[in-house]
Amino acid sequence: MSTQYRIPVPALGFQPPVYACRFNDKAFTLDGRLDKEFWRDIPFTEDFPDIEGAIRPIPRFRTRAKMAWDRENLYIGAVLEGDEIWAHQLEHDCVIFQDNDFEIFIDPDSDTQAYFEYEMNARNTTWDLLLTKAYRDGGKPINGYEFHGMHSAVYIDGRLNEPGSHNRSWSVEVVIPFAALQECAAQKRPPVPGEYYRMNFSRVQWKVDVEGGQFRKRVCPETGRPLPEDNWVWAPTGVINIHYPELWAFVFFAEKGQEAGDFRIPEDEGRKWELRKLYYAQQFCLDERGSYTDDMETLKEILARIAPCQENRTVRDLAYRIGTTAHAFEITCPAADGQNLLAIFQDGRTDVYPA
Repeated sequence: MSTQYRIPVPALGFQPPVYACRFNDKAFTLDGRLDKEFWRDIPFTEDFPDIEGAIRPIPRFRTRAKMAWDRENLYIGAVLEGDEIWAHQLEHDCVIFQDNDFEIFIDPDSDTQAYFEYEMNARNTTWDLLLTKAYRDGGKPINGYEFHGMHSAVYIDGRLNEPGSHNRSWSVEVVIPFAALQECAAQKRPPVPGEYYRMNFSRVQWKVDVEGGQFRKRVCPETGRPLPEDNWVWAPTGVINIHYPELWAFVFFAEKGQEAGDFRIPEDEGRKWELRKLYYAQQFCLDERGSYTDDMETLKEILARIAPCQENRTVRDLAYRIGTTAHAFEITCPAADGQNLLAIFQDGRTDVYPA
């Protein structure tokens, strides 16, 4: 994998999961449990694979999630199986992933900018923040951001911080008011049926040993530092970095009874992916040559050379146009409707505007 590059090209193509988030007006009680009437007819996601995808082993513990919505809230539930149930972080907005955790990422308008992150551990200690853009693009986390009206709960099928066969899983429920998300939504309002958010979930799982009746992070004998954590996610990014929003799942807001098969990823999202591959090539060009290029053949040659998987080594013929300055670029292609242009910029943002 191209980890020596500042912004690596993912080791997988455009294969985001699609989920039908069903409308659900049943009564809801927040207790962290998913074995209740509210969730009975709501399907689970696929089991979470490793963040790098199929090139890595299947995670040793199973993780799945569910989603539902009503006119006011987005409901998220997840079950994290496994007997290593521990948590120590107690302060809100601390670095939760120093513990095992469950993480939520939401980009309401699919532009890879201004997206939300929420983390929680098995103590229900939480961290909510807003990312102005992905870290790779110079994004800054706004740690003071608060999801107003959000509520969460944890249920432990076992005992916290006590190793033993009695530990089976921990589960979470999170209720997010759309009022807390709509400032970053395209229409500045709650979703309507048929619209979608881009989302991802992540489970951080540290390798541990049991010493003196307690869980201890496994350390490297040479450095004495904890071994790298495992990252198991719903939508793999093909690189050890969850902050690749272009590869997050499509969560369609569905009516009752609709299934994932009733929804298709819009053609323009596929075209955005073709622009994204050119964005990766431009970033490498900047690293290698010190400037962006307006030459399409150069970008194609770079992709063919650096992309770690065949799917990302070429781009579709979409009548691209490239504009560059000393410190910026814009690449456009026609939208599927023939009336608009899709664009991508040096900071990773995508946009659409009249042709």
